[in-house]
Amino acid sequence: MHKTQPRVLVVDDEPDILNLLEYNLKRSGFQVLLAKDGPEAIEAVKAHRPDLVLLDIMLPDMEGTEVLRSLKSFESTASIPVIMLTAKGEELDKIVGFELGAEDYITKPFSPRELILRVKAVLKRAAEKPEPGDKSVSYKELSIDFSRHRVTVSGKSVELSSTEFNLLSELMQAKGRVLTRDNILDRAWGHDCFVIPRTVDTHVRRLRSKLGVAGNYIETVRGVGYRFRED
Repeated sequence: MHKTQPRVLVVDDEPDILNLLEYNLKRSGFQVLLAKDGPEAIEAVKAHRPDLVLLDIMLPDMEGTEVLRSLKSFESTASIPVIMLTAKGEELDKIVGFELGAEDYITKPFSPRELILRVKAVLKRAAEKPEPGDKSVSYKELSIDFSRHRVTVSGKSVELSSTEFNLLSELMQAKGRVLTRDNILDRAWGHDCFVIPRTVDTHVRRLRSKLGVAGNYIETVRGVGYRFRED
């Protein structure tokens, strides 16, 4: 039986970009869906459940950041990884994208080869599940069930992206030990990641916010990195 090809949704209002990405993604063995604006993208995600979304920030009528916010707000689509694609290169735009839950960020003009590598890296991270000795790890009201890829706080499920799940998993399994940003990048993102260490800070802030009171268990060690506290 042949392995199902990963399905990628490309969202961009420039026909040339759509054609370029469709051609290169198909050459690399991906199924490709196309959308020209935000509402069309949201409908395509709901109807076809892509494995990954390549999302341009500058879209007509509805900005890509609003599309991202919408996708991350629904349980059925929150775990789908999103790579932001835009002509903007300012640091603020990257931070906003990561704060909203984007997995990666690519600035136009881009190398098709690099983009394919990043798509593969993000899909690899999303597919890989931690394999700890225990099937679950708990601390007070916070619990991770690895077999179900599920996180709960006081029994209530918390929707995390694959990167956020990996980040929390690594911190909890290293409880009491400080992990540098580079350690975290290697453990949660993988050695083939393209993101910068500062990205870790953005994801930690978002993870803390999602965990609510349990987010306080993740401590910042100034000038070094992060630690999941222990009693």
